[in-house]
Amino acid sequence: MKRIGLFLDVEPGGGGTFQYNQAVLEAVAALPPDRFSVVVGYTSRLWQDYLQDYALERFQIRQGIFGRGVGFIWHKLGLPLGPWRAINPLFHPMAQDLLRQRCDLWIFPSQDTRGCEFAVPALISIHDLMHRYERRFPEVGTRREFRIREAQYSSICTWARGVLVDSEIGARQVMESYGLRKERIHVLPFIAPPRDWEATVAPGFDGRYQLPVKFLFYPAQFWEHKNHACLVSAVSRLKKELPDLKLVLAGSLKNAYPAVVAQVEALGLRDDVHFLGYVPDADMPELYRRARALVMPTFFGPTNIPPLEAFAAGCPVAISKRYGMPEQAGDAALLFDPDSVEDLAGCIRRLWTDDFLCTQLVERGRARAAAWGPAQFARRLQVVVEDVIS
Repeated sequence: MKRIGLFLDVEPGGGGTFQYNQAVLEAVAALPPDRFSVVVGYTSRLWQDYLQDYALERFQIRQGIFGRGVGFIWHKLGLPLGPWRAINPLFHPMAQDLLRQRCDLWIFPSQDTRGCEFAVPALISIHDLMHRYERRFPEVGTRREFRIREAQYSSICTWARGVLVDSEIGARQVMESYGLRKERIHVLPFIAPPRDWEATVAPGFDGRYQLPVKFLFYPAQFWEHKNHACLVSAVSRLKKELPDLKLVLAGSLKNAYPAVVAQVEALGLRDDVHFLGYVPDADMPELYRRARALVMPTFFGPTNIPPLEAFAAGCPVAISKRYGMPEQAGDAALLFDPDSVEDLAGCIRRLWTDDFLCTQLVERGRARAAAWGPAQFARRLQVVVEDVIS
């Protein structure tokens, strides 16, 4: 029997990374118990609520202030990672906790270097390399941020026993960026996080949100690359033609938020654009179900989770035609150029006015959700785990 560890670090406000962690947790819990034993290590107590539904061995990983401090200085000085991996079990509680479990493989669903820093067999995710492919955005493209990410992903490709990516395009980008051999890269496409997408309204939902009767929906943290500005401009362009057009935005407030608020005010859209801020997981399905459509003008890929959530919830989708997103959506979404307000406005017009089109998109989206869901994701992860261990 092989022992598998799952390292959970990101907290619920972590957007798509947290949702991916949830999906991997459910898939790991589905590993055949006669062939695998599973232990879950988590750093934040917030994970305890999510773990209570799983009959899995679990423990809270000690962070270790002194060990983290030494590690920070070590990396700041640019010292090699090999000697650090060799010495940190002597004093770093996190290294000691992971090694004590004697796992045949540790899975790190977040794209971080924890799996590189400690001498454990690791399967580590690389969700995107947009610091290379979309460097124009400050959240990934500053000299400092670029250097940090390069060191991070180079370390993953050097020390990980296997690397998880979301798509064939993601695999090609890792190979061309870091020269990693294809047999060490494993494609595991995203799924919608495990929720009851057909559930009834969450208690108190209508009291928490004053939603328009009909609205477009975009759940995304307010990073510049999420391209809220183009979406707001497209809504403004259509307001005379479609006076009842409304937009609902959900997501944590990041670097682009002040500019988006100022844009909404300048365009006279205060009553037409609704900011919900961070929305808890339990409320997301109802937001998708009530929305006329998900409209996602992001510049980042290769693929994204919100379209998959919309498919599962029966919400029509329009998404950027960048990287792996057209392949991810297939015929279940309208595609547009995220640099073009006119192209985006054309998609919005069709979604807002064409009921038959929306019905078709919902049916196609549900079919895609059924073809690649939690069961298929879990089976694929098992294949990857067996391949990496062997």
